[in-house]
Parts: sequence; structure tokens; C-alpha cells
Amino acid sequence: MTTVDLPKFPTRHGYMSEAIQHAYIAQAIEKGLLPSDAHRMPEVVSLTAPSNLSKPIQFWQLFSVIGQDPIVGIVKRFYERVFADEPWFTSVFERVGGLGHHVSTQASMWIDVMGGGPYYHGAEFRLRFHHTHNAMALMNDKGAERWVTLMRDTLDASSDLMSDDPRVRTSINTFLTYFMTKYADEFAFEDRHIFGETNGPLKRRINFMRMTTEAIEALSAQELSDALAERGVDVSQYPSKQSMVSKALMM
Repeated sequence: MTTVDLPKFPTRHGYMSEAIQHAYIAQAIEKGLLPSDAHRMPEVVSLTAPSNLSKPIQFWQLFSVIGQDPIVGIVKRFYERVFADEPWFTSVFERVGGLGHHVSTQASMWIDVMGGGPYYHGAEFRLRFHHTHNAMALMNDKGAERWVTLMRDTLDASSDLMSDDPRVRTSINTFLTYFMTKYADEFAFEDRHIFGETNGPLKRRINFMRMTTEAIEALSAQELSDALAERGVDVSQYPSKQSMVSKALMM
């Protein structure tokens, strides 16, 4: 098991982080990406990423790994691409403010959600107001596709800002995918969010010795099979759920 010392940077909740965390966890449980008890799992709800590199970084834990400067750096590189893009796209941003304005506001939102503290005043109300008033011309299929393309290109060119932790890019992809899907639902445009690989399903660690018979019987066949296999059991010898339950009760 490969581990790293974390946190590298001190964390705290911001104006948005806790609400977004709760919303994401609920959605991820529904989609099967997180266990049903994820809201009680320290490795999930903590603002500090797991030290075990085999465990994913939840996006509200990113600040604990990379801190402020890389986040600002990625956002700055993105907006440099935005302001160098085609006029139909760039002009929407120019009407709101210059490069520095956009870097400051977007980086503040990222830092806030990623566990860096209260930076984005106004939270979701401010974000919604911006999209419905300032950026409405781009809250459609064409605008979303261009935004995603420029952000993906930025991330592909910014590995130098993501530390040597291989989980960081995947976590950023997960963060962006969550918000892009949210905007697609709110503004009724096609869900274009191909930023790259996102966090896969997180399997909870099952300890049969600490579980009641009823709790073991309540596990799904897949959960039983995975947990037994982790303990070196040849699960092919236990073809039914009941046979796996019986084996688990013996351990």
C-alpha cells in the first residue's frame, strides 16, 4: 500500500463546500458510486484526502493536496485560452470583466468548493445569478461544448500544477463533471462533460467480524463476493448468496 503524508495544506469549509459535498454524496449514492453509508465514512466526508493512494480524492479534498497556487494557475491558464478564442465565445466574458476578474472569481469558487475555506461570497446564489444574467448566452449546447473543450485542453497541458499524486486530475474531472451535469439539468442543454476519467465506485471495507448476522445477510451478492475475495477466498466455490453468507459467518 502506497501512502503519502496529508494534508499538505490546511483546510476548512467555505460558503459552498458543505452544501455541495452533501448534494454530491447523495447523488453518488444513488448512482452506486459511493456506499449507502458514505455520509458517515471519514475518508469521504473529511476535507483531507486519504493518505492511501488507492483511495480516491473527493473534490472537496483537493485543497489538502495541492493548495491555492495550482488552483489559481489552472484557472488562469483556462481564461487565457478563453480570451484568445473566437469572438462569439470570448465576447461574453469580456462584457463581464477582464482576464484578472474572471481568474479571481472562478479561482475563489474552486478554492471554496475544494476545501480551501470561505472564498466565494454569495455561494450558489451568486453562481446561479452569474449564469442566468452574465453568461446566459453560453448556457447552451454550443457554449458548453466550447467551454469543456478549452478546459480539457487546459487540464491536459497543466499536469505540472497537479503535484505527483495520480488522483488529482481524476478528482478535478469529477468536480467539473458534477457541475457541468448540474448546469445541463438547470439550463436544458445536452450533457457535454468529457473532461476525462472520473472517480470510480468506492467500495467500503467490510469487516465480517464486526457485523451482526443480519448485517451480513443484508449485503448484496456483489459486496459479499468482493469482500470474500479480498480475504483470499475462492468465491467460485460459493455460487449462491446464501453460501457466501455462510462462509462470511465462519470468518
